[in-house]
Amino acid sequence: MPPLTRRSLLESLLAFSALAALPVKAQEAQQPETAPPVQGFRFDDVVRRARELSALPFDGTPPQLPEPLNNLDFDRWRDIRFRPERALLTSGGGQFRLQLFHLGFLYQRPVTVNVIREGLPTPVPYQRELFDYGRNQFDKPFPVNLGFAGFRLHTPLNTPKVFDELISFLGASYFRFLGRDQKYGLSARGLAINVVGSEPEEFPYFREFWIETPAPEAQQATIYALLDGASTTGAYRFDVHPAAETSIDVTAVLFPRRTLTYVGLAPLTSMFFHGESDRRRANDYRPEVHDSDGLLMHSGGGEWLWRPLRNPAETRVSSFHDNNPRGFGLMQRDRVFEDYQDLEAYYHRRPGYWVEPVGDWGEGRVELVEIPTDDETHDNIVAYWRPNHPLEQGQEATFTYRMRAMLSEAEMHPGGMAINTFQTTPRASGSSAPWDPTHRRFIIDFAGGPLAYYLPDPAQVQLVPSTSAGEITHTFLVPNTYTKGFRAAIDVRLPEGQSTDLRAFLRAGSRALTETWTFPWRSGQ
Repeated sequence: MPPLTRRSLLESLLAFSALAALPVKAQEAQQPETAPPVQGFRFDDVVRRARELSALPFDGTPPQLPEPLNNLDFDRWRDIRFRPERALLTSGGGQFRLQLFHLGFLYQRPVTVNVIREGLPTPVPYQRELFDYGRNQFDKPFPVNLGFAGFRLHTPLNTPKVFDELISFLGASYFRFLGRDQKYGLSARGLAINVVGSEPEEFPYFREFWIETPAPEAQQATIYALLDGASTTGAYRFDVHPAAETSIDVTAVLFPRRTLTYVGLAPLTSMFFHGESDRRRANDYRPEVHDSDGLLMHSGGGEWLWRPLRNPAETRVSSFHDNNPRGFGLMQRDRVFEDYQDLEAYYHRRPGYWVEPVGDWGEGRVELVEIPTDDETHDNIVAYWRPNHPLEQGQEATFTYRMRAMLSEAEMHPGGMAINTFQTTPRASGSSAPWDPTHRRFIIDFAGGPLAYYLPDPAQVQLVPSTSAGEITHTFLVPNTYTKGFRAAIDVRLPEGQSTDLRAFLRAGSRALTETWTFPWRSGQ
């Protein structure tokens, strides 16, 4: 379009005056057809880009960063901080602020961040003035097309006048989000590929983002993302709803470059170092160290299942087969500070993430991967939905789901919950009998739901245990007035070296009172 000048403006006015002097019918004859309205940038545009990108060869080589950024360690990278006064999305007095992460350290792959205003996307240029570099000294300026490592959104989450961090995207397809009074712990991912398959694990990455400029009164933020990887591309939409339990509505449209036989949908990544069900770390002053302490699942048939987490001696994979699951998540049930004694990590305030599929996801399984770790700095827990049928090359696949960041599960289902899991040797009190590696006692505390109602008449409550291998040699169930529930014990004997899956729940007559507790055990460990 030519620039607007005084001459062109005068010519337009004269033409309009001449048109006004014509008879009405002549005006109608010369009136051009009304042009269709110009549509702004939409999610469909990201889908189109993902489709077109899938037809191109994948180039996984990140561009070379300027030398000073290649040598940053964690402390120097962390010392580069975005200046809050330079935050974006401030026009109009809305409820969201956009800040950016600087490249460096582990974050070597630049991403493009666009802001959509009135339907038009505009890339955010790199500017030195956006950051406080702390103790870092960079002699030469970086180029405006340097890009960023990621971004985060802030909103008045905990108090009306303070903009707290709400969600961040940083590294590969990882993102984290918070609800009220929560501290960062576990992470989510856009997609997981070959987590423990025969081929090396892939880490597809979000290469470009688009953030809608929220209206001043908007109570949600919308983010689009373009995924790229060796095996697939994808278009993602995230509608973020800040609240006491912040939720995200996720739409993922995938375009496999090759047939995906081992793909994990809605993957969650967490850390479990040690806890009451795994006390091998006796030299740690803290009783428990973990971001999550269990996997919760709501099956398509309506059963609620709880699986405590472990830090195993070797990588273990547990599968929970289902058809059209109603939900699953990695949860942090223990909210008692004294059980952690950590004044810096705030493990008792780290949220659980709950995934609720929208529509039918078909047959598949929730897969839980537990990887050994020697410290708390490594995420060693992964959970995701793995469909039975592969995603075929060249065929579009769409999945939608909702995620929630939660501190409490009390309102999720009406039954009691397994709040503690302990292991010990099944010896009589005061017995000096030697330890038998083929015999183990598991103690489970059930609480909540209707269990307090049955405490005056505990005989009505029954323990229903089962094992996939070996034999259950003894059980008992006693009221636990401290938890307003019941304590169950299950003694299992299993030939050394064999594995079993234990299950247990409480019932009164034909009515199940609790979720189903399940736990794997390998004799001799």
